[in-house]
Amino acid sequence: MAPKSCALCKKARAMLKRPKTGQQICRDCFFFVFETEVHNTITEAKLFSPGDRVAIGASGGKDSTVLAHVMKTLNERYNYRLELFLLSIDEGITGYRDDSLETVKRNQQQYDMPLKILSYDELYGWTMDAIVEQIGRKNNCTFCGVFRRQALDRGANMLGVDHIVTGHNADDIAETVLMNIMRGDIARLGRCTSIVTQGEDTIRRSKPFKYAYEKEIVMYAYFKKLDYFSTECIYSPDAYRGHARAFLKDLEAARPSAIIDIVHSGEAFEVREEVKATQKLQQTCQRCGYMSSNTLCKACTLLEGLERGMADAGITDRARKRLEAEGPAPENLRTIPFFRPTTTPGSAASTVEVAI
Repeated sequence: MAPKSCALCKKARAMLKRPKTGQQICRDCFFFVFETEVHNTITEAKLFSPGDRVAIGASGGKDSTVLAHVMKTLNERYNYRLELFLLSIDEGITGYRDDSLETVKRNQQQYDMPLKILSYDELYGWTMDAIVEQIGRKNNCTFCGVFRRQALDRGANMLGVDHIVTGHNADDIAETVLMNIMRGDIARLGRCTSIVTQGEDTIRRSKPFKYAYEKEIVMYAYFKKLDYFSTECIYSPDAYRGHARAFLKDLEAARPSAIIDIVHSGEAFEVREEVKATQKLQQTCQRCGYMSSNTLCKACTLLEGLERGMADAGITDRARKRLEAEGPAPENLRTIPFFRPTTTPGSAASTVEVAI
């Protein structure tokens, strides 16, 4: 059988079949349509303004590495006039994050972008290895997710950027929709498909890969021969998200459009006004100044539990009440530095200090 020609250019030999559309196309056409789709997502959502300072959340994995490459490519091709930075969070996971950060440092040289690394140890006084040693494998992703979100905002604040972009793709968003449905988490279900999120005191963040399939991101990295770290987190196999991911992959095998269909379904969900009225209003954490729906933010609650030897205090109501019964927190309790947002763009120093 003669090799098939590209369905788009009709000239070159087809090298791959797009998981998203089923088209058989050549490599150059794949690069162009993938990049163009991301560009269309960016322009239709009006994610950036000329002159924006944008931090790319960089883990060294395939998603963030492809995101850095594509953002640099589109910034130059379409003259977005963005100032791009790499921002990495070191959770302190031996044999995983220390290795992936070496990839990020190589990406810094390859893409010629300033790099800022902020560690959990520097910010919270705890590494994920130390947290897992105390609490075990159950619920460790809760600590990491809460700490990481705040660390990204604080790192971006140190850089003086206007915007954070992350490599969350269509698969990730579809998984989150499924997780929120299975948990009955109405508050998160109402906003988990938003391409842009921003709290009162936090930096705007967005997902340029919202409609990009994970398989196509992997194919892009492979055919472009990008330098990325492919090992999964050593603590993630026990995460609840893994069950949603396995279910989604089964759905995709039967119906390839299931991923984007679930994303669109999540976008179509409307939370009734009476349900919205029951949600807690956003305020400021009394201890660290970060946004919170309670007097203490989730990160401060988790950290206090760790410091006082009651790590599950931020996980269950019963444990939180037990912590409250122990009395006020000691005066020498380790706390998170107070968060003071930088509102003036361009206030960061031209030379970015790398802290590990």
